[in-house]
Amino acid sequence: MPRQASARRYWLFKSEPDSYSFAQLQADGRTFWHGVRNYQARNLLRDEIQVDDGVLFYHSNASPPALVGVAKVVRAGYPDATAFDPASDYHDPKSNPQDPTWFQVDIAPVQPFRRPLPLAELREMPELEGMVLLQKSRLSVQPVAPGQWRHLLASGGAKESW
Repeated sequence: MPRQASARRYWLFKSEPDSYSFAQLQADGRTFWHGVRNYQARNLLRDEIQVDDGVLFYHSNASPPALVGVAKVVRAGYPDATAFDPASDYHDPKSNPQDPTWFQVDIAPVQPFRRPLPLAELREMPELEGMVLLQKSRLSVQPVAPGQWRHLLASGGAKESW
């Protein structure tokens, strides 16, 4: 059953820009967020993240690491087929199509930030106290509180426009 618009939730997705950047997402217009091989993140992808949820796109392993844009979820969790493909970097021989272990969602770009928000700057923002990203989490998919979301959109010069 779809959630009401007022129940929109917010997430942060990490990607190394050399692997997949926000600019590439803009060029593609949509992508599937696959290859996540952490059970906690998998549970979010499978059970929590829904269509129309907001996504902060974070460039990790960059110089500097930074939030760079806003995306939205356009398809809720479904099995990650890369787990079944022996030729994939994300193959998991223990996963099978009848009982999949790994899940993915689809996202589409909304808008880039007017300027990237570097991690060092984020650490200085008292409004972000308790944010998972600032707790040195390695999770590639993380929840973001509504107040943190609003503050980050304002700081990055973006609007929730969908």
